[in-house]
Amino acid sequence: MKKVLLLCCAFLPMLLNAQSFNVLDTHPAHNTGKMISQEAANSYGVSLAPERFRGDIPEMKKPAVPKYKAEARHQSLFYSGEDGIEHIVAISENDQITYGESVSRNEFGINGGIFWSPNQKKLAFYRKDESRVTDFPLLDINTRTGELRKIKYPMNGMDSELISLGILDLATNRIVYAQVTDFTEERYLTNISWSPDDRYVFIQVLDRSQHHMKLNMYDASDGSFVRTILTEDNDQWVEPLDPLYFIKGNYQFIYRTDNRDGYRNLYLCDTLGTVTRITPVDADVEYVANDGRYLYYTSAEISPIENHLFRVDIKGRNAKPQRLTPERGWHNISMSSDCKYFVDNYSSFNVPAVSDLRSADGKLVRNLSTAQDPLSEYRTGKVELGTIKSADGKFDNYYRLFYPVDFDPSKKYPVILYVYGGPHSQMVTDSWLGSIRMWEMYMAQRGYIVYVQDNRGTSNRGAEFEKAINRQCGQAEMADQMVGVNYLKTLPYVDSSRIGVHGWSYGGFMTISLVTNYPDTFKVGVAGGPVIDWQWYEIMYGERYMDNPASNPEGFKKTSLIEKATNLKSKLLICQGAIDNTVVWEHSLSFLQKCISNNIPVDYFPYPAAEHNMRGIERVHLYQKISDYFDLFL
Repeated sequence: MKKVLLLCCAFLPMLLNAQSFNVLDTHPAHNTGKMISQEAANSYGVSLAPERFRGDIPEMKKPAVPKYKAEARHQSLFYSGEDGIEHIVAISENDQITYGESVSRNEFGINGGIFWSPNQKKLAFYRKDESRVTDFPLLDINTRTGELRKIKYPMNGMDSELISLGILDLATNRIVYAQVTDFTEERYLTNISWSPDDRYVFIQVLDRSQHHMKLNMYDASDGSFVRTILTEDNDQWVEPLDPLYFIKGNYQFIYRTDNRDGYRNLYLCDTLGTVTRITPVDADVEYVANDGRYLYYTSAEISPIENHLFRVDIKGRNAKPQRLTPERGWHNISMSSDCKYFVDNYSSFNVPAVSDLRSADGKLVRNLSTAQDPLSEYRTGKVELGTIKSADGKFDNYYRLFYPVDFDPSKKYPVILYVYGGPHSQMVTDSWLGSIRMWEMYMAQRGYIVYVQDNRGTSNRGAEFEKAINRQCGQAEMADQMVGVNYLKTLPYVDSSRIGVHGWSYGGFMTISLVTNYPDTFKVGVAGGPVIDWQWYEIMYGERYMDNPASNPEGFKKTSLIEKATNLKSKLLICQGAIDNTVVWEHSLSFLQKCISNNIPVDYFPYPAAEHNMRGIERVHLYQKISDYFDLFL
């Protein structure tokens, strides 16, 4: 009896940890028709994407055309009025100084460097000083002898750019600078916002460590500091992503953060520091618009893989939110500037694309278009949408699974895991075929099972889920991916000796992490533009998730792939653009050199004139290369 009891106790953890798929929906196989071509599959799927409505809609009122325009050119800044006469705002002093362009490598929701006040009486703009930032050389082969083109690349733990915010008064042609003194001079100035009356500028000032943020108010007439409205502090990270959205007609505004209640929610605030949660849901939400009475926002509260539009009465005490998009799926919303109508573009797992015009209360005005299935003439296998538990058992991770054409459960099939896995991504949604990438369908036609899964660290699931990767990128992500892979290996129609993995950028990092940490699981890997060691990645992104090598030496050692090169048993192909200015060439070349030094076989294919993302013919060539590599070795 004791032996039986001991055996039961020994196997109990294994039984409790056993994971299986929970199938939510399926798309049936279509066993007749054409095969998808490589060109159609890899031109961003454009030729096979569902048709969407693109016509004019009289009810959709558009914002007024701005009177003034500003342009950053040759690192300097200019503006012109209706008369077309160009005026100088600021001329760059040297090649280290830039005016009016995006800063901080487009992190923190930054996508430009020019900020007009609501009445266009004033113009705020970034000034970026990169004199301390190190240069990184990129090889340009387009000259007679080739030449090195230097870019500014602020690597983790090294000197960063210095940012300031200028404010031009068009009436006086006077420029003042916001008097920001918080933290160190390598602070970030994020999410620039104007008060409705042009009098004040608001800056979410973030310290370089990205653990502390102050929402500050500045007088636009002289740049002086007025007050700190609120602060955010977090030992993992603080990541401001949104400007302030002022309520029409007053000085209250909507502010978004995930630092107060565990989810990226919306808060009704005023400039004296009052903060009230206006979307009390355990889900990430995103601002859409407001008309002074109603706040319109999208939310993941129905499901993490669905996106729905809601509205709530701003002034109604304990007002209940109203859902405005009744159909299941992922809804992309375009609101008219007067908030009287919205266009709802949506799809779901078995619905390719629908465009509806609705009034602000959600009532259907008319259907604009309903797309036909663009794959109806093609041979396709069954597609599956479902969940599997995270490695820690706390969360459901969503997946999509493509079965081969003419699938026979009595046969054995190779598996390709396509992975990204990094922050600010969500690979699987309840949109058409689970957010399909046509290459996955293309490979399923060639006899592969293709598996795509989200993991902890990705977005739209709340702070605990996203911040599981803190100071150790790749660890929670790999653990979650392996839960899915290990379950696939138990299926009778999976050939567990023929499992491959492919990913790009963070997915390239994940690919090499998986093949070197689980060398007996993966037979083939194809990694594109991979991060190899986080010390070589940019400050803004890298220090948020990993801190820096001095403060987190254990994390950098654990996540670096250089020393893991000796674990490599798989066939591995690394592809990279030689002028990649996002994940610089030092990453993949350093891994390659480590393999050479240890006489470890590895395949490498550079794209001499390509940057980080492949487009056009380079993308078609790349995916032919990837497909052929799996055909040859998997």
